[in-house]
Amino acid sequence: MFTLIKNIKGLAQVRPKGISKVSGADMDVLPMIKDAYLLIQDQHIHSFGKMADCPSQAVEATIDAKNKFVLPSYVDSHTHLVFAASREEEFVMKIKGASYADIAAKGGGILNSAKKLQKISEDELFERSIVRAWEIISQGTGAVEIKSGYGLTVKDEMKMLKVAQRIGQETPLTVKTTFLGAHAVPKEYSSKQDYIDLVVKEMIPQVAEQKLANYIDAFCEDGFFTAEETEKIMEAGKAHGLIPKIHANQLNRSGGVQVGVKTGALSVDHLECMGQEEIDALSTSEVMPTALPGAAYFLNTEYPPARDMLNAGLPLAIATDYNPGSAPCGRMATMMNLACVKMRMTPNEVFNACTINTAYAMGLSDSHGSITEGKVANLIITDEIPSLDFIPYAFGTDCIDEVVLNGELV
Repeated sequence: MFTLIKNIKGLAQVRPKGISKVSGADMDVLPMIKDAYLLIQDQHIHSFGKMADCPSQAVEATIDAKNKFVLPSYVDSHTHLVFAASREEEFVMKIKGASYADIAAKGGGILNSAKKLQKISEDELFERSIVRAWEIISQGTGAVEIKSGYGLTVKDEMKMLKVAQRIGQETPLTVKTTFLGAHAVPKEYSSKQDYIDLVVKEMIPQVAEQKLANYIDAFCEDGFFTAEETEKIMEAGKAHGLIPKIHANQLNRSGGVQVGVKTGALSVDHLECMGQEEIDALSTSEVMPTALPGAAYFLNTEYPPARDMLNAGLPLAIATDYNPGSAPCGRMATMMNLACVKMRMTPNEVFNACTINTAYAMGLSDSHGSITEGKVANLIITDEIPSLDFIPYAFGTDCIDEVVLNGELV
């Protein structure tokens, strides 16, 4: 089946095959074809170019995108989309002055989400989570990474990962899953080492045996897991075929970035607390630095130093961190606005950070993140807007007319 999108005002993020990420000054370049067409064959991009060269072959469906832009759908490479319930009561505590650590000490935070999740069935967890999946689809996301980490028992971590995989089976989303058993230490463990042993000796082998996750993650942070403990967990995951992705440097310079480089992580995420040492370490690696501006906004912390990283020639990805405690927002356009306003990134840089670079951070460079022949036809068709810059500029406006996932309108 062929579908033609014609009269496109601007076809954005057009890349030749073989480009997996963009870095440094190149992030401010967003290749675009004006007055363009794009031809979809079944689920993939067949061809594209200027309207003057539009093929005359028969097609089964035509979409007129006059005065509209077309770009690849967003790739959200860091979420905690599967959770049992919201935590607005903690939001009120934050307003009254409680810190992240204060809330955790009072039984809130990650342990609060774990307590709620442990009480419900897999089916109920799925029904609650799939609502959020359709929400992010409507906002232009076509591929998403989903972490566990709110189970903190063998049974409940498996439950979370099964639900995440079901979302990939029952929606058009491309889903990658991450095992994050090392998210926090349950209160019933007087010894953190005992819980780490459970993660390493029981959880990881079962996750691998059941093929429930692509990646292994840990919250490398003061009060959670040290750099040494994180490295041990990453190596245990690698021994079972899981690729590291690390929560690093959110609240402190925790050493998580260096562990990510040392263990060959696909990405290190958060990066609110960065110095030259971390930037230098990333400069010698293929690790994708990933900023989560929604979390910095919601927790009212410093933002990742995007300009320092880009000026050093690094790539940068941007994801939502969609979760009930510190980033209850899955809208990638909001993250783009925050990155422009608070991290001083240009619109071109944030478009690259939310598409081609997040695809790299999910191991999807060959199939997602750009307008490239043969890639999956995951597309956003905008409303009639004056320019692509309008999307991060008009932060309260829904600029999407249609979303195409796997070659079909959703």
